[in-house]
Amino acid sequence: MHTDRPTLGIALMLLFCLLAPLADALAKMLGAAVPLLQVVAVRFVAQAVLLVPLVLALGGVLRVPRGLWPVVVLRTLLHVVGIALMFLSLRFLPLADAIAIAYVMPFLVLLAGGLVMGEEVGWRRALACAAGFAGTLMVLQPSLREVGAPALLPLGVAIAFAAFMLLTRQVARAVAPLDLQAVNGLIGSAFLVPLALLAEGSGHPELDPVMPDARALWLLAGIGAIGTLAHLALTWSLRFAPAATVAPIQYLEIPFAVLLGLLLFAELPGPLSFAGIAVVMAAGLVIILREQRLAARAARPAAPPPQIPGPPAA
Repeated sequence: MHTDRPTLGIALMLLFCLLAPLADALAKMLGAAVPLLQVVAVRFVAQAVLLVPLVLALGGVLRVPRGLWPVVVLRTLLHVVGIALMFLSLRFLPLADAIAIAYVMPFLVLLAGGLVMGEEVGWRRALACAAGFAGTLMVLQPSLREVGAPALLPLGVAIAFAAFMLLTRQVARAVAPLDLQAVNGLIGSAFLVPLALLAEGSGHPELDPVMPDARALWLLAGIGAIGTLAHLALTWSLRFAPAATVAPIQYLEIPFAVLLGLLLFAELPGPLSFAGIAVVMAAGLVIILREQRLAARAARPAAPPPQIPGPPAA
């Protein structure tokens, strides 16, 4: 058993909110200098190299129950697709816009939970989801006008990660979160590295590996290390503080992305995109606060049954 340390949990979630868009910013800086397949492969190899020794040092066993292996493998493939689509979208879209559009994911998870898993959604959360989708369209519209179909790539990211989160619910109780991330890195590496080797010499600009120059090597190392550390911070934030405490903080990733986009790429969302970002964040926070209220109500002890007066004490 561990004792909740909310301040540490909040600090780790803030660290995630800074590191996650920073890893995406490095991928945007890398651009098309390195094929997409190679970039994603490096991301998962770094995750395996960093996390497997850590798990073993902490006494983990990297064990997955046999019946869950198909779910864990599918979960990893969805993670691969989500990261690949995000990195690809950053070649076309401003950093903050891509991340804000991808934040439609929590609304998809909520609706899918209701449709697929029979979870109760309720009209308030459904209304918040509708507002979140409207905010996403507000962010999407200017990008769609400027770059066309590639503006839809973050929606693919959201769909992939929504399915990823639903599968995570199925395995989270059977596999420790840190062990699951390490296994995720191993499976992704086992899938992507042979694929990259097979693509060598194909001449395809997104598949054929290249020898990166010094700048690209540093960016690749940063993408792998910072991306892994970001999700490690996310995992540990939930270890030290209740999800209800740290979940609202996660939406700070979007303003951090706006700041990084301004500092690194001189990007600033337009008025409509800014308004859409605000709507997405507000809708997400409404859902989180609603979940907190329902959880608190469920945890509240029931009123004691009425006592029948007994005989007076002797």
